[in-house]
Amino acid sequence: MNSAGDTITTTRDVDAILIPLGTPVTIPAGALVLITQELGGSYTVSVGGNLARIEGKDADALGLGETDEQKAASAAKTDEHIAVDGPVDEQDVWAVLRTCYDPEIPVNIVDLGLVYDVHVVEDDEGGNHVDIVMTLTAPGCGMGPFIVDDVRAKTLSVDNVSGVEVELVFDPAWDRSMMSDEARLQLGMF
Repeated sequence: MNSAGDTITTTRDVDAILIPLGTPVTIPAGALVLITQELGGSYTVSVGGNLARIEGKDADALGLGETDEQKAASAAKTDEHIAVDGPVDEQDVWAVLRTCYDPEIPVNIVDLGLVYDVHVVEDDEGGNHVDIVMTLTAPGCGMGPFIVDDVRAKTLSVDNVSGVEVELVFDPAWDRSMMSDEARLQLGMF
């Protein structure tokens, strides 16, 4: 089985997103790619001198099968929302946010310090709406919409969540001091 650090040949054409621009591209069948990161249900690959993000649903193009986490993430993006029956545990929201990654950095967005606030509110219909305030490492990051979509989809997969609003803010601006000690250690920034 292939994994991060392996150079492989794609088995079919596969849709990807160029990092950091966010531009859609197609990586052709037979292309040599280096898997640089496989976290949060997606893959970051180096191809032709560029980094690209490939969704977990396309793992077969890399010679991989979808993991359970990737299947759950794909299902969360495509499923109709499940009926709400009870409260939302805010810790479950924080836990699922720890499965979201910037495709260039092998640290989850919570430990990077990108998530400023999570608030669960009961809506007028008796459902549970989750409001998330977050930022990006750089305001012009082309991957921002993809990270926000990942946050939204994974939060919707939490039990009893009926809706999600992600507010992207740049004040205060993110800086390295917002990272957890674990993230700084992992990235060799101590």
